[in-house]
Amino acid sequence: MSELVYMSQKVILVVLDGLEYGVGEQCMGFLQALREQGQATLYKLQCELPSMSRPLYEAILTGVAPVNSGIVHNAVCRLSTQQSVFSLARAAGLTTAAAAYHWFSELYNRAPFSAKRDRHTADPELAIQYGTFYHQDHYPDDHLFADAEALRRQHDPDFLLVHPMNIDDAGHKAGWDSTKYRNTARHADMALSEYLPDWLAAGYQVLVTSDHGMNNDFSHGGILPEERMVPLYVMGQGFSHHAEARPQQLELCGAVCQLLGIQGHGKAFPKDFLHADFSGVN
Repeated sequence: MSELVYMSQKVILVVLDGLEYGVGEQCMGFLQALREQGQATLYKLQCELPSMSRPLYEAILTGVAPVNSGIVHNAVCRLSTQQSVFSLARAAGLTTAAAAYHWFSELYNRAPFSAKRDRHTADPELAIQYGTFYHQDHYPDDHLFADAEALRRQHDPDFLLVHPMNIDDAGHKAGWDSTKYRNTARHADMALSEYLPDWLAAGYQVLVTSDHGMNNDFSHGGILPEERMVPLYVMGQGFSHHAEARPQQLELCGAVCQLLGIQGHGKAFPKDFLHADFSGVN
């Protein structure tokens, strides 16, 4: 039996920091509208442990669990030692970009972060070649989405990471079961409604997920369902849209690599999650 050949697709990965599954299901009206129209599929993921941000950024981008990557808490400030979507894409000659919290810059570009040097990054030799990195948790989500769109329009990246922080910030200030937390999720959904149609029209495959959820102690890091269960919305013809698929958080790296046409160099990916056979060749 011949091996499937995948055609390269451009990918946007949106990580809505701190978004718990139930809130992501109930408060994201635009994403749910796409789902009702058959243009998006929603899956439930269980995040890795500890359910903290920097360890799970690394887990999503490398497919390696925190206990194996060594990024086991938020204060571990060093470059990743793993192959990531960024490094694999660069090795394949693809263009990378990110509008994201500065911890991503520290994981994949330079550590420690220097706002004077790294806030606006344009260096073809780095893993994240083009970046706009913020360093305050309350940096407005609508600014962040505009940053991401500017990078997309200027650099036409093959892989773009979009990472807003306001949902997580709201959870730390008001807790999971709060009006502030839910309304911040709604505002993120409104921002997505402004940009997603353009991304899909441009042919991007789009994943919208989260690193972890939130609890009512205004924190996260443990094993409560509201801390571990997160949404994954997918949009684009590269996905199977099979409701019975069971993607895992550690498989997102491999799935993105498959979509990019770089096959992930052995990274695990969910076999029933992607379209069985893209037309065309790399």
